Amino acid sequence: MRRAKPERREMLPDIRFNSLNIQTMIQHVLKQGKKSVAMGLVYDAMDLIKERTEKNPMEVFDGALKNVGPAMEVRPRRVGGATYQVPMEVSSDRRVTLAIRWILSSARERAGKSFPDKLASELIDAFNETGAAIRKRDETHKMAEANRAFSHYRI
Repeated sequence: MRRAKPERREMLPDIRFNSLNIQTMIQHVLKQGKKSVAMGLVYDAMDLIKERTEKNPMEVFDGALKNVGPAMEVRPRRVGGATYQVPMEVSSDRRVTLAIRWILSSARERAGKSFPDKLASELIDAFNETGAAIRKRDETHKMAEANRAFSHYRI
């Protein structure tokens, strides 16, 4: 186990929307250190959202993160020889990180098209409470609900 928690690094907001969540999304899209490519992909997706919904893309993005972020999740806990899946509340930082991770993974799994198109579609679906990322959140909530009997083993 760790002796102490590592300190959180300060992150500067992105240049276009001045948002820490967009910057986190860019960091998660990042592959092989090509940050300008990742920024272009995310900003193209935001432009597509503006075209398709005619709403402020930041509203759609924040709404999608809020809809996808899980309230509860299960964490494994060893008691004696058995491992129990204990339901726990999710902290706000982890909620945002999981939401971004699930949105990106479900966008990458979509068929055809360019990545900005897939990402924009997934964000719009998440905003409208449909799509694969919302299904992932629902599965997580169902798992936490099913293991509610083990909630007295909280970590």
